[in-house]
Amino acid sequence: MSQTFRVDLRGIVDLLSHHLYTSPQVYVRELLQNAVDAITAARHGEEGSTPVGRIAISSGEAAGDGSLTISDNGIGLGEAQVHELLATIGRSSKRDDLGFARHEFMGQFGIGLLSCFMVSDAIEVVTRRAGEPTVLWHGRSDGSYTVAPAPADQQRPEAGTTVTLRPRPGCEHLLTRRAVTELVAHYGARLPQPVTVDGELVTGGPAPWDRPDEESGAERRARLEAYCAEVFGFTPFDVLDVATAEAGLRGVAFVLPMPANPAVPAAHRVYLKQMLLAEGAERLLPEWAFFVRCVVDTAELRPTASREALYEDSLLAATRDALGDQLRGWLVRLSVQEPARLRAFLRVHHLGVKALALHDDEMLRLVAEFWPMETNVGPLTLAEFTARYGLLRYTPQLDEFRQLAPVAAAQGLAVVNAGYVYDAELIDRFAGVEREVEVEQLRAGDLTTHLQRLDPAEEQALVPFLAVADRVLSRLGCDLLVRSFEPAGLPALYLLDDDTAFQLDVRATREQVDDTWAAILDTFRSEVEPRPRLVLNHRNPLARQVLALAEPELQAMCLEGLYVQALLLGHHPLRPADTAALNQSFLGLIGRAVSGGVQ
Repeated sequence: MSQTFRVDLRGIVDLLSHHLYTSPQVYVRELLQNAVDAITAARHGEEGSTPVGRIAISSGEAAGDGSLTISDNGIGLGEAQVHELLATIGRSSKRDDLGFARHEFMGQFGIGLLSCFMVSDAIEVVTRRAGEPTVLWHGRSDGSYTVAPAPADQQRPEAGTTVTLRPRPGCEHLLTRRAVTELVAHYGARLPQPVTVDGELVTGGPAPWDRPDEESGAERRARLEAYCAEVFGFTPFDVLDVATAEAGLRGVAFVLPMPANPAVPAAHRVYLKQMLLAEGAERLLPEWAFFVRCVVDTAELRPTASREALYEDSLLAATRDALGDQLRGWLVRLSVQEPARLRAFLRVHHLGVKALALHDDEMLRLVAEFWPMETNVGPLTLAEFTARYGLLRYTPQLDEFRQLAPVAAAQGLAVVNAGYVYDAELIDRFAGVEREVEVEQLRAGDLTTHLQRLDPAEEQALVPFLAVADRVLSRLGCDLLVRSFEPAGLPALYLLDDDTAFQLDVRATREQVDDTWAAILDTFRSEVEPRPRLVLNHRNPLARQVLALAEPELQAMCLEGLYVQALLLGHHPLRPADTAALNQSFLGLIGRAVSGGVQ
């Protein structure tokens, strides 16, 4: 035997009115939406010609008792329609039959009216549909309502609706003239219907997306820049119009003049049929377009139930892609018409463009031509680098670049620093798109092949020193090479590539875990244990002096000092063993100096 759910109507009203909306201030927006929808329904109705729509609000001061009224000359409701629209929540079929299903309408009377219970415990609606008597509806926050013919003193001479709210304790300030005027201006300033508060017109003036015939291009630009400064708090780098026919969307995009955090979602100002829907709408633009803030008006995008955000559906996704294409087209136009301006833009917002270039060949070519990357021969674009050096050699790690850059430059090797966000991926994509470009990843271990070996006699003279070095460096997990290279002012170079670093991490972790995890880590270990290399520069006078020292103990202290100095120059972290070597070398050399043992 099937049964129906039991619903606590008081709880439903409380849930929807107090938890569906983020702020009680939205009651003004919901009342305006209902009035605009009623006027729109009258314009599309069959009652013949209708007067110009108007919405009049009387604040608590005007009424004298703190109550607020809002009146419109829209289509109005008969008694049967009052039951269907004002007292029914969640049913759409009857609403559609009564003429409120057109896409021109913003909301639903039943849901929207619930917001009023946030500021009032009782709602009074006096409404009349053409050809029918005036109806009085009383709704209460406990979920009950009454419907009756309106008394003689509340009869309406024309079709339309008047809603009256009496403030609940603590909400009186939300119904004052100042508060209501500010809220109407905030939500409804762009409405086509005139809205007055205590007889004073609040709406009017061109919207950001409007193009008045009497306004020149320069005047409109100045107006939009002033609007952006007032609403978003910055003077835009550029302003561009955006539109999509499918979503009935028109608006303006403002490009930020300062860097934006890509991890923080961009917040846009969205109007629905010229009524403010959200000040912080997200996901209107692609994620890479975090350098843009938009103000748009849409007729077709769907709002969420609270009408404070956009509903994520296929239409919003298509709109997001279309707006992204328009921003992309703006960047391409800049590259052709104003390349200097594009470079200025990239200096601020290169992250967004590089993110787009990962998936877009045209944006990739734009980045390759206009965005200078860091290299060891100065800033160069990828196009300039490949034209000058042919082989596109790069390092994927920032610390590795810092370690190798001066040495590689001294050997005549030009290297790009691809350690910044997206750069390594962009270089790989660039080589895939531009087939004639050769790419080589330079790692620390590869650099030794470009360093000059010593002649046999010099290597033979180093045999005693190598025995000392093996004893010192073996406990530090490092091998020694002696090479001759530029710059001569660099005494030692510490070379650690990614593969070796990974194996060292595996080895260190294995020593700290139990046998089960140790066995798992063993599957990642290579058969030959790789070790980093300390390369002494035979061209450096200090290094040659250390190599020629006759006392093994003093050689060991100097070698430890050169080892730690090479670590620090390469921005490598110091392990406990490295710190101990630093202390031993430093204190030992000071002891020798104080005792006069250094010759």
